[in-house]
Amino acid sequence: MIILLMGVSGSGKTTIGHSLAESLHWEFQDADNFHSKENIEKMRHDIPLNDNDRMPWLQALQEAIKKWLQEAKNVVLACSALKESYRQFLMLDEQRIKLVYLKGSFEEIKKRLQQRQNHYMSEKLLKSQFNALQEPEEAISVDICQPPDIIVKNILEQLMG
Repeated sequence: MIILLMGVSGSGKTTIGHSLAESLHWEFQDADNFHSKENIEKMRHDIPLNDNDRMPWLQALQEAIKKWLQEAKNVVLACSALKESYRQFLMLDEQRIKLVYLKGSFEEIKKRLQQRQNHYMSEKLLKSQFNALQEPEEAISVDICQPPDIIVKNILEQLMG
């Protein structure tokens, strides 16, 4: 099974993803690692990515997901997947891929991004993230204002329930 953990930058995908994967004894993957050097440089210089920039990234993610499904790997994938079209592109098997949305307010996430160190994605790109965000209708939705251990517990309860 693959848990696709989605949300805007700063919503906690990596933190929650690591913790969730650890609690399940699954592999953790971060979609940030699939970005090209060019995309990372654009974001580092506060230039929002467009659909054309994201397509090679989405294709690389889709290939990885295909491989994980073929190998029957259990993976928690932290991935922004902001648009419905991106999620449809990645949701290759709705029985074996579960979507979890880490939902938070612009103000809460901006505070987090301002405190974050050593990441190429600054709070200057947050508005573009929220502009691109199409909230999923079919997902486990979790409020990010809770402590990480409570968020993970909440996700696990909803997945198992």
